[in-house]
Amino acid sequence: MRDTVRQELVARQLDEQIGARYPVGQRLRILDVGMGQGTQALRLARAGHTVTGLESDPEMLRVAREALATEPAGIRERFRLIQGDGRETGVHFLPGSFDVVLCHGVLMYVDEPDAMLAGLARMLAPGGLLSLVVRNADALAMRPGLAGDWSAALAAFDSDTCVSDFGVPTRADRLETLTATLAGIAAPLQAWYGVRVFTDAVPTDEGLPAAQELERLLAAEDRAGRTDPYRAVAALLHLCGVRG
Repeated sequence: MRDTVRQELVARQLDEQIGARYPVGQRLRILDVGMGQGTQALRLARAGHTVTGLESDPEMLRVAREALATEPAGIRERFRLIQGDGRETGVHFLPGSFDVVLCHGVLMYVDEPDAMLAGLARMLAPGGLLSLVVRNADALAMRPGLAGDWSAALAAFDSDTCVSDFGVPTRADRLETLTATLAGIAAPLQAWYGVRVFTDAVPTDEGLPAAQELERLLAAEDRAGRTDPYRAVAALLHLCGVRG
C-alpha cells in the first residue's frame, strides 16, 4: 500500500506541474535519475515523452529492462537506459539537455546532496522542471510515535537519519534547507507537496483495499498532501523547482 500511495500521488502531482508549464501533447525530454524499477519513467514514456533512465544498481536496471521489453515498440524506441551515478550526470549529458529531471527517493542515500542537485539543475533547459522526492526530516517522529515506540519517537526529534523500509540507514531533508539550496542553484522552489500523510505507518506488507476504498484513501492523501498543516508532517516531500 505504501508504494502504491507514493507512486500514485507523485504521478498526480508531477502531471499537475508538467501540465501547468507545457502545452498539452508536447513531447518532453525527461531524465529520471536513480529511476529504480522505472515506475514513473515508464508511465511518462507511455504518455508520449522521450525518457532517459539513469540507474547505478545493476539489479534495478535488469528489472527495468524486463519491464521495458514487454512494452510496444514505439515506447521502447522513446526509452533509453543508462547505468550510471546521479552525481555524474555531466559525464553522460550536455547541460540543458532535458525539459524535466526526476530525482525521486535518491537524495536520502547521498551524504552531501548539494553538488548533485547543482548537477541536476544544469541538465535542465531554461524553464525546465526539477522534481525531487525526499524523506521529510521534520516528520521522522511520526511513524514510531503512531506505533507507540516512544523511545524511537523521542530520538527522532533530534535526528536527520532513519532506517529505510529495506533496512538501510538513510538521511532525511528539511523543506527549509532544500528551498535555500534550490534557490542557490537557479531552480527555485515553485510548489511542494506531502506524500503519505496517513498511510506511512501501515505495515510494509499491507495489501490494497477494494477499488472504491482505495480511491477514497488516495483522495484523502491527495487532499492532505496539498493542505496545511497536514502536508508538513508527511513522510515524504515532493518538491518542484523551475530552472531560471
